[in-house]
Amino acid sequence: MGKNKNEMSFLDHLEELRWHLIRSFAAIFIIACVVFVYIQPIYKNLLIVHLDGDFVTYQFFCEAFQSIGFESDFCGLKFDDELINTDVTGQFTMAIWSALILGFIFSFPYIIFELWRFIAPGLSKKERKKSRWFIFFASLLFFVGLLFSYYVIMPMSSYFFYNFKIEEAIKNTIKVQSHISLLTNTLLGVSLVFELPLVIYFLSKLGLITPAFLRKYRKHALVVVLILAAVITPPDVASQIVVAIPILILYEVGIVISKRVEKNLKKKIKNA
Repeated sequence: MGKNKNEMSFLDHLEELRWHLIRSFAAIFIIACVVFVYIQPIYKNLLIVHLDGDFVTYQFFCEAFQSIGFESDFCGLKFDDELINTDVTGQFTMAIWSALILGFIFSFPYIIFELWRFIAPGLSKKERKKSRWFIFFASLLFFVGLLFSYYVIMPMSSYFFYNFKIEEAIKNTIKVQSHISLLTNTLLGVSLVFELPLVIYFLSKLGLITPAFLRKYRKHALVVVLILAAVITPPDVASQIVVAIPILILYEVGIVISKRVEKNLKKKIKNA
């Protein structure tokens, strides 16, 4: 463990990585245990609140539409269908699974910190100093994506899917596992998509992409973003646009970041 990282063998690197992974999983497990203890209030106040017509997002949309003189279905919104469980161990298994996912979400900054600790010894002193911001920005983007998916995408998804009916005679009987799966997939999916600027940064550092490449394929990226938005949102245009806009903004931010990385690399080569 006292060896310089540049002098470590492949097996030493694996051993080092193993301990970083162990500490990361330990953090997830510890937080998951705390979440499991308080799983009932967490479900009541966080995980199934999107089925309450008084949820803050529905009230916001209601007031926003009314302020411009439009009627809105978000006003007085009701969810008639109750969540059910059909498996003997269903609720217990779901509580464990939810606790683990929330454990990952809440421990994300620490996981990023462990990743940085593994990479940092291989960087120069100057690079190590600059890379400390990586933990902050990675966590910030992740939690911004988390809040966006929780307060915007998930309410829209719940509103659409719970109120969509082919025929009034067909009654929905929705399993609670299905609702939680929709919630967790949305939260994790969108939060990880919000890491796009950092992904572009590292790919630019490796020379795999350039600002010119990103500009050239901007239209292609737009198509991909719209497809991605269609996958993680209800199949209506408004929801897809709401999701696509921040992703496209992140893409444009990525171009600026890539341009700066390219400029710094050229400057370094010139001064070498």
